[in-house]
Parts: sequence; C-alpha cells; structure tokens
Amino acid sequence: MALSGSDFSLPEFLGAISDTVRPVSAAPIVVHAEELEDLPAGQVHNPSKIAIAGKLPTTTFEIFRQIIPPGLSTDMQRHHHETVHFVISGNGHTDLEDETEPWSTGDFIYTPPWTWHRHYNDSPDRPVEFLTIENSRLLAVFGLGRRQSAGLATVDEARAKFEGGLA
Repeated sequence: MALSGSDFSLPEFLGAISDTVRPVSAAPIVVHAEELEDLPAGQVHNPSKIAIAGKLPTTTFEIFRQIIPPGLSTDMQRHHHETVHFVISGNGHTDLEDETEPWSTGDFIYTPPWTWHRHYNDSPDRPVEFLTIENSRLLAVFGLGRRQSAGLATVDEARAKFEGGLA
C-alpha cells in the first residue's frame, strides 16, 4: 500500500486502520490558543512570530502557529524535516529552490527536506497566518535534525553561502 504520491488510495488506507482503538494516557489532548508558547526572537531568524503547541504530547511532529507581518517574509532556509503550512489567512508566494508558487487562504504549502525556501506575505497591510506542521521531532529522535538559515537572502545567495564552502 502506497502511503503517499500518485499510487495512494484512500480506501486502502482507511481499510488498513484497525477496528480496535486503544486508549492512551498522553495528555493534554487540547492546548488552547492562549497556551501556545512564543519562540524567543533569537531562535527565529526572520520577522515572523512563531508560537508552538509544545505541550501537546506528540512524539514525531511539531505544530506551530506562524504569523508573517504585512509585506515581509521568512528567512531563506533549509532543513532535514518535511513541513506543511496550512494558510489560515492571507496570501503570498513561496520561493522553493528555482520555483515560485503563489498561495492564499485555504491552501497547503509543502516543503520537502533539504530544499531552500522562503515564504513571502504579498499584502502591504494584512498579516499572513499559517498552521505549520513538521516532522522535526521524529528526526531529532534519531539525531538527524539539521537546519540552515541564509537570512533574508535569495536562493542563489543561500547556495553561494552554504554550498560554496563559505559556511
């Protein structure tokens, strides 16, 4: 059974789920909006405000609420984990390696592992808000988590800085 891609089948996936659900002791099952924890500015290398639902008992993924102020962007970065952003509100575009893709409210943005990417808020007066989910915890369990930031750079500048042996 394919778990993703063109061979994925929803009926096969749902058919593989067990009829028996075992209770779990993991808690809390709800983290309220006011309980999200803001990441310190020193850990965020761009103007975004990022808050983590860190009290959720997830073991393989992280979940964040990210806000990009009007007219600004995230940093150019790459990391070993996969990320999906759900656009709660706003519109913008993403540079992913040599591609540029527009997005708006209700869209999902997928970032594959170890690809240079940067998200832009195209509105001059409204913030963009994302729900961000990444499998960084799973990779951290195996000691495989790695992240690089090139700051507010282009893809070509990031490549030159990190792939040219300068950093």
